[in-house]
Amino acid sequence: MVEKYSEGQVVTDILLELQFLPCLEYFAGILQYGTLKLEACENLPRRSPRNRCRVLTANKVDTLTVPLKESRRALPIRDVKIDYGQPWVRRHWGCLQSAYGQSPYFEHYAPDFEAVYERAPAFLFDFNQELLTLCLRFLGIGKEITYTLSYETAVKKTVFDARSLINPRNSDETVLFYQKIPYYQTFGNDFVPNLSIIDLLFNQGPESPLILRQSAIWPQSA
Repeated sequence: MVEKYSEGQVVTDILLELQFLPCLEYFAGILQYGTLKLEACENLPRRSPRNRCRVLTANKVDTLTVPLKESRRALPIRDVKIDYGQPWVRRHWGCLQSAYGQSPYFEHYAPDFEAVYERAPAFLFDFNQELLTLCLRFLGIGKEITYTLSYETAVKKTVFDARSLINPRNSDETVLFYQKIPYYQTFGNDFVPNLSIIDLLFNQGPESPLILRQSAIWPQSA
């Protein structure tokens, strides 16, 4: 477990990268700090949750991927463009409707998510930002949000640097903020933890904030 408090100084902010429809742990981490600081100056790493999320379908856990335009060099995250030449939007919505169409709250939340898809933001950063804003609103999480102005390898002692530490594929031993609290899921008899936040929203609706708080591993004061 990474310490979230420095000696004699409380850590008040969390620094995260923008992920695509992030897992529950991502939001459990946000809950615990006063300010959410988003990394806006990193270069895009390969194969990361920045353009991938995991959902539960009838047969398995499926990964939804936002395809990106190829580049031979590392690009700043704000310059990464989405590839709309591939039919990924149709695949995403086909998968979501199949996975969650019968979930109790799909019809309540889906139109707002679909509207973001239909606006077709050119850049991954903007797409993820719109979706994150929507999720925070649905969860009733009102945090001050700031953005980095440059990439820093070392951050202030009042900031917990969680960049690239949260991944839904992390083992139970390496998660920082999340513990498994089962809730109703449409498919399967065995609960699948730490999926995309849309799994929680579509299945639990207004109960989602309570379940998220119960799922959070809260830090201990120094």
